Amino acid sequence: MGKVALFYLICGILVFGSVSVVKAEDAYRYFTWTATYGTASPLGVPQQIILINGQFPGPKLDLVTNENVILNLINKLDEPLLLTWNGIKQRKNSWQDGVLGTNCPIPPNSNYTYKFQMKDQIGSYTYFPSTQLHRAVGGFGALNIYARSVIPVPYAKPAGDFSLLIGDWYKSSHKVLRQILDSGKSLPFPSGLLINGQKQSTFTGDQGKTYMFRISNVGLKNTFNFRIQGHKMRVVEVEGSHVIQSLYDSLDVHVGQSMSVLVTLDQPPKDYYIVASTRFTRTVLTATAVLHYSNSKASVSGPMPSAPAGQMHWSMLQARTFRWNLTANAARPNPQGTFHYGKITISRTFVLANSAPLINGKLRYAVNRVSYVNPDTPLKLADHFNIPGVFSLNSIQTFPSDGSPYLATAVFPASHHDFIEIVFQNNEATMQSWHLDGYDFWVVGFGSRTWTQASRNKYNLVDAPTRHTTQVYPKSWTAILVSLDNQGMWNLRSAMWDRQYLGQQVYLRVYNPTQSLANEYDIPTNALLCGKAVGRHP
Repeated sequence: MGKVALFYLICGILVFGSVSVVKAEDAYRYFTWTATYGTASPLGVPQQIILINGQFPGPKLDLVTNENVILNLINKLDEPLLLTWNGIKQRKNSWQDGVLGTNCPIPPNSNYTYKFQMKDQIGSYTYFPSTQLHRAVGGFGALNIYARSVIPVPYAKPAGDFSLLIGDWYKSSHKVLRQILDSGKSLPFPSGLLINGQKQSTFTGDQGKTYMFRISNVGLKNTFNFRIQGHKMRVVEVEGSHVIQSLYDSLDVHVGQSMSVLVTLDQPPKDYYIVASTRFTRTVLTATAVLHYSNSKASVSGPMPSAPAGQMHWSMLQARTFRWNLTANAARPNPQGTFHYGKITISRTFVLANSAPLINGKLRYAVNRVSYVNPDTPLKLADHFNIPGVFSLNSIQTFPSDGSPYLATAVFPASHHDFIEIVFQNNEATMQSWHLDGYDFWVVGFGSRTWTQASRNKYNLVDAPTRHTTQVYPKSWTAILVSLDNQGMWNLRSAMWDRQYLGQQVYLRVYNPTQSLANEYDIPTNALLCGKAVGRHP
């Protein structure tokens, strides 16, 4: 009897263990999206826009840390299409990044199923079309990742939250805008500024309660300043980083960036202006919305809150006030400050200078004199199948140099687990915004004029925030540190889409010679094949 009892006890333990494993598996979320054209009049003039499931902006994705997304995207446009998930790290999985360097675009009347995980991430993000200039006419939406219930957040749960997708907008179609760029000219000044695809929106809350506003710049070219009449904003999260919670009257948000703020409805019960306006532009574009108290006794009134009088210097000073909350966790239980990034030895430095040269008589944008050209075969497929002639690892220098600009498919080689420094050197008189797929990075320094090694003396090596997109001020530099812990082929690009389209981008090939599923997933069995990869087998 003792042996029988022991047998059943072991069986019970095994069954319990197997059930526990099943329960512990992260949830799967399934979506089917269809991209189509539609007609709307966001600026009062009917124009063609891109809809996702009939919506503009597209459906909001509300997810939880570590959830898996299975999303079937059906392309009903007349051009190939990809969506990219801005700020989602795609851990070990650049196969799902949704840019032309990693994926073949989805042909018209076809589909592709994305499969990726919100691995160890929280925060406010966006998605948008990465192909051509499709994002100029829609196809974008909010992507919010909430913390797991077992992970505390450093603020009380808000009464609700609102996603605000704000950006400059053109009345022209994406095809007309593309023709302008293809002809060698720069885009004209935008026609307007929109909040959630509209000139007027309303957000309703109860007096005395606190709400989260998730603010993202989904525009093509321009920084905006955001403010709410009569209310302070407490910044709590910047692109997945919990930050020291400071109060602000207004916030500069640069192209491609996102942040989350808490707003307490502590004013008399009425309606208040929400205002976004372009920064650093001769003509100021403005969009307004309304913060409506549910017990409001009056409509909006009085002057709209004005943008700060300060310009670039004011904005840079504000950027330096965003600091990592060292004692708070993000998606994982351990505090953010347990990773002492400032004590890690830098293994390699890249200094990347943007420029706007003429090549073959046409305007292009370049990095270290190289203006990027998309090959017919995605770099990731060429690398996987060892297809020659698609890209070269010595096509771009790691520091600026004198010489003529040229066209090339620029890829930087890098080793898995390197810890690198990237300096964005902006010698132009215009604002820049840079984004890196697959990672977040520490923004350790902003400075004017030209970066030198002595500039490191002013780096923040203690509590710089991590984020995926950083601004670079005119005639200035920005320095970031990146831990290359995510193997794959990753796009480093201008977040200003006209500049990206005309060549201001490169790829970072993060490589480990030891093939292992612990480092990178296999090519998906449903991978689309194009260019020189046609006929190969995943």
